[in-house]
Amino acid sequence: MAELDVGTVLLQWATGGLLAGWVTTRRRVVGTGYGWLVRGSFLVIALGGVGAGFAGDESGTGATVRDVGGAAMAALTTVALVVSVVRRRVAVDDERGFPPWLDLLAPIAGVIALCGAADAIGGPYALGAARLIVGAVFLGVVTDAMLLGHWYLVQPGLGREPIKELVAAVTFVWPLEVVLWLVPTGMVDVLDRSIDDGYDGLLGWTWVVSAITTVALALIARRALREPYYSAVMATTGLLYLAILTAFGTDVLARAVLSA
Repeated sequence: MAELDVGTVLLQWATGGLLAGWVTTRRRVVGTGYGWLVRGSFLVIALGGVGAGFAGDESGTGATVRDVGGAAMAALTTVALVVSVVRRRVAVDDERGFPPWLDLLAPIAGVIALCGAADAIGGPYALGAARLIVGAVFLGVVTDAMLLGHWYLVQPGLGREPIKELVAAVTFVWPLEVVLWLVPTGMVDVLDRSIDDGYDGLLGWTWVVSAITTVALALIARRALREPYYSAVMATTGLLYLAILTAFGTDVLARAVLSA
């Protein structure tokens, strides 16, 4: 079974967060500061992943691809951040301003890093890579939706389409995330006690609760966003805080149990 590697989890989170950031910035409607928030936050997380990778004792092609890809992701994020700062005085909807395609380069490098990580952590390669990439998207859209919810305090006139898009993405990617973790060897083996989680099955059922709660929170958030009142966005943000915790329970807890 695949190992639980802190550096890989951080690179996974950064990749998904930066990808979801591009989903929003490509619209050219959200203020420049939101791009700084997303790029800055996930740059720090990416650097943590790179540092953990280089500090580890893994060797081989997979580890090298992971570490180099992660470093490239951090470098490309830095480039995008610098360009956005230089062009900060240009309106976001002006073609002369920040080019959103720059935000897509870093997560592409991140996907390459995750493909390397799938080899480095062991286990069936195709399944491992799919779990890492889908999990990255899953964690990224939940986190960025929460960050965007806060941004509405800064840009209260912003329409709801950007946050609706991210919340909807959570519900779309959730089934694939869950199915991939159920594929043997997976959480189905923990639930039927073929794999002992060390707690009499408690961790397996905790994973089930986390998975169900995540999609339930996302569906409630989508319903809240239909309300015309501004407080609906703040309620959605609070729901997404909880969804981040349960999303990590869905992805990282499964990885921890199966690597034990």
